[in-house]
Amino acid sequence: MKLSVKPEKRTLKSLFEPKSIAIIGASRRPEAVGYAILNNLIAGGFKGKIFPVNPKADEIFGAHCFSSLKEIPETIDLALIIVPSTTVPSILKESAEKGAQAAIIISAGFREIGGEGIKLEAEVKKIADEFHIPVLGPNCLGMINTDPSFAINASFSRTMPRAGNIAFLSQSGALCAAILDYAKGKNIGFSKFVSLGNKTDLNELDMLQYLKNDSKTDVILMYLEDLVNGRVFIDMVREITGEISPSKPILAIKSGRTPQGAKAASSHTGSLMGSDEVYDAIFAQAGVLRVDSVEELFNFAIGFANQPLPQGNRVVVVTNAGGPGIMATDACVRYGLEMATLEPSTIQKLKTVLPPTANFSNPIDVIGDAQHERYEAALHTVVEDPNVDALIVILTPQAMTDIEEIAKVIVSLDRKTNKPVLTCFMGIVDVSPGVKILEENYVPHYSFPEDAARTLGAMHRYQQWTLRPRTDVKKFQVDAKAADKVLSESLQKQLSFLCIDESMRILQAYGFPLLPWQMAGSIEEVISKAREIGFPVAMKIVSPQLIHKFDVGGVKLNLKNEKEVEDAYREVVQTIAVKPPKIDFRGVLIQAMARKGQEVILGMNRDPHFGPILMFGLGGIYVEALKDVTFRLAPIREYGARRMVESIRTYSILKGIRGQKPSDIQKIMECLERLSQLSCDHPEISEIDINPLIVYSEGEGVAVADARIIVAPNTKFGAA
Repeated sequence: MKLSVKPEKRTLKSLFEPKSIAIIGASRRPEAVGYAILNNLIAGGFKGKIFPVNPKADEIFGAHCFSSLKEIPETIDLALIIVPSTTVPSILKESAEKGAQAAIIISAGFREIGGEGIKLEAEVKKIADEFHIPVLGPNCLGMINTDPSFAINASFSRTMPRAGNIAFLSQSGALCAAILDYAKGKNIGFSKFVSLGNKTDLNELDMLQYLKNDSKTDVILMYLEDLVNGRVFIDMVREITGEISPSKPILAIKSGRTPQGAKAASSHTGSLMGSDEVYDAIFAQAGVLRVDSVEELFNFAIGFANQPLPQGNRVVVVTNAGGPGIMATDACVRYGLEMATLEPSTIQKLKTVLPPTANFSNPIDVIGDAQHERYEAALHTVVEDPNVDALIVILTPQAMTDIEEIAKVIVSLDRKTNKPVLTCFMGIVDVSPGVKILEENYVPHYSFPEDAARTLGAMHRYQQWTLRPRTDVKKFQVDAKAADKVLSESLQKQLSFLCIDESMRILQAYGFPLLPWQMAGSIEEVISKAREIGFPVAMKIVSPQLIHKFDVGGVKLNLKNEKEVEDAYREVVQTIAVKPPKIDFRGVLIQAMARKGQEVILGMNRDPHFGPILMFGLGGIYVEALKDVTFRLAPIREYGARRMVESIRTYSILKGIRGQKPSDIQKIMECLERLSQLSCDHPEISEIDINPLIVYSEGEGVAVADARIIVAPNTKFGAA
């Protein structure tokens, strides 16, 4: 009799907390994956029932072996599938019919090999959807749950990690194996350890949703090669990193730091935006801390997992060597921390417990001959100072240094204070006994001062994220019909590039502040319109074939009188007449010259996977020369708009330097929010460049000087 179970809503309870597991492909051969997984389940102490399935074996590891799933006399919670890829779909279906509530497909030979593998993977997905059965993999290492109530090592790793409060998700199975070995050497424990594989069914979003409510997980680590849905990822992760209580920091490595993906040469935004910039934007909006290496990932993780967040960025360094103390000071400043200014009473007390040769200003140097009593006196004194938010303790091994006793002093201090304590015992051999004491008592230890400072800086940034102001996405009153009309006409004509007057009409409909402008098609109109606007004026050629107007001499600036306007118009017309091929000349746009201000650029490029990506940076020569730009996925909130502006390296120019007045940053933010709304309202727009947006002093506003909008002719107008 077939048992078909189709729950209305899938959960991952049976994946992480099964009471019974069937291993289809269990093996007696020590070199086989099916042998390793069965051995890991037994050796790991799995509390439930295990049903090995192998038609060629009677028993494995003393457990009765079934020739098929049908022979198992009970229903199963979790199916572990380790069979040739060609038979996986039929085994998955049989498992679902048997009543399995979840499955892990270890087998490879799917999408990663192309061809038939792609078809097989599609079959797996179809079965998963039909039976509502959550499927992890295929082509994965498996899953580990260290919770003693379950103790599941459903993987072919070489070891079962110790229990901890860190969850790890990875798209690379090989990296999982290496990290488990690395973590074992560093005495790092895990709550959950998941190899995602090909993500045919379950992906990072499913795992994050589960980990969000997992009481055993306090910190989440991720290795990603791609995301299935950037917008959903942002919304879900924002909740995990900043809205639930207690919030859970998420640290991520995203492979592919070099720019990849198609780039649109027709816009600054498209040419500057690669896949890496998109992921930076996603992580920034979600509150994810991106790291560059596995070492940095775990350096940060042990800080977050074992210490409270600092309530501020003021750090005190206690050291027995001046050089490392200076190194730590430089690193603290580099990573956004401040060296705490100690209260006079604290300094006075230090003078009573430290020798006269000590350094009493931060960093505190207890001198090379310091033993544990001196460290203890100094640490207990500075930790009480209200100006201190965190401590970094440095030790260099010298002949008189009682390393283990100093480590015990630090452990004792760590248990008594609610301020984070990070340590750096410099060296390997001599300091190892002390390091062992620190790690066994969950006090973060780093080999070099810079690593401790970098970690503390990350903890402070995350604390700032949790305290950020909560803002919403603004919805402006716009003239939607006017914008729709322009876009509809362009799409009907199968034109991808909007002329500048059309771009201006759309921006005007969305409330952007424009410089006064008029269209003209003859010498008489040009002079009349220029007179009406007021000199000086700019003249720009209007043609759907000319994306780069400057390249063909189609832009004339600072025309001061009627004669200059007339001469400029004649020159433009003559230039166009001799340039092959013949273009559709629609006249010129006469525009008021903007008064001097700071130039910035706003842009949007529609990513095929993640939708509209907004860009901001300094305009003019800076955008190409410095590439100092920031990105965010639309829609953006008010706080997101502010962070876009504040995150560029040259933000100090906008704030005002050397006596210059600060720029009108509030108006820049408003334009970014209007651009966000325009981009979300109109999926037929593929690219937008507003370059330059002229920014005046605070309170004096901004003005759009030039704009370029490109649409996708094959896009159905008004599509969601």
